[in-house]
Amino acid sequence: MSASVAPLRKLVLLGTGLIAGSFALALRRAGLVAQIVGVDCCEGNLQRALARSVIDVASLNAAAAVQGADLVFLGAPVGQMGKLMQAIAPHLTADCIVTDAGSTKQDVCELYRTHLAGHLAQCVPAHPIAGSAQSGAAAASDDLYQGRRLVLTPLPESSHVAVERVRALWQACGAEVCTMTAAEHDGIFAAISHTPQLLAYAYMNAVLDNPDAARCLDFAATGFRDFTRIAGSNPDMWRDIALANRCAILTELKQSAARIDELIALVESADGPGMRAFFERASVARNAWNMK
Repeated sequence: MSASVAPLRKLVLLGTGLIAGSFALALRRAGLVAQIVGVDCCEGNLQRALARSVIDVASLNAAAAVQGADLVFLGAPVGQMGKLMQAIAPHLTADCIVTDAGSTKQDVCELYRTHLAGHLAQCVPAHPIAGSAQSGAAAASDDLYQGRRLVLTPLPESSHVAVERVRALWQACGAEVCTMTAAEHDGIFAAISHTPQLLAYAYMNAVLDNPDAARCLDFAATGFRDFTRIAGSNPDMWRDIALANRCAILTELKQSAARIDELIALVESADGPGMRAFFERASVARNAWNMK
């Protein structure tokens, strides 16, 4: 057990997938949680969570599950968080911390304000920067967050004690914790996460529009696989993210469109030196980033 972090008596996961499940397993490994209760709309996933000791108790009722909890972890998609917050609000103890793992933060902060207005001192919005090609409780791992970044975007009302408790728990999971505003978070992740995802969908659809699409895919290899990997991601989740962070994503999409227009002009004019400079700028920056 970590001597510097007070253990949780009862942790409740609202959603028992990869992210929440890995948080639970990491805290269990660190000896920082006595009981873990999982809530999920998918009974099959709950059974897998029980079988892998991700959770100790399974429930389909969020309101009942959170009673007596020290910490509630919202691991469900952002589009489901408002309904969950509304359901649990009357049943939280005064000192119960509520945190989340949403990929967008300004909209989630507004959900806290709307549904947990009387509990804001104990609310600590967060976003773990980690993932896997697999999903669900079966993919949860106690080392998913080792060396990975975790962003906290506290509300102005969030108490220092609650923020530091959440920070310490994530650090016990192996995460490197940083803090920023919700607006800063959404601008950064629009650029390096949300827009690349949407561009991957767009490119994949462009390939499918090719009259010889099936033959193109037959000959696709490593480069295509690397470039389009994220186009296989959950469409519902990314629809919710695109709607939630629409303004910041639109700014980034328009900037990407401007660079594509620039590239089209270079290719149309057969401007070899211009193309090389265009490619080199990107190549040097990508390789330097990869060396970090």
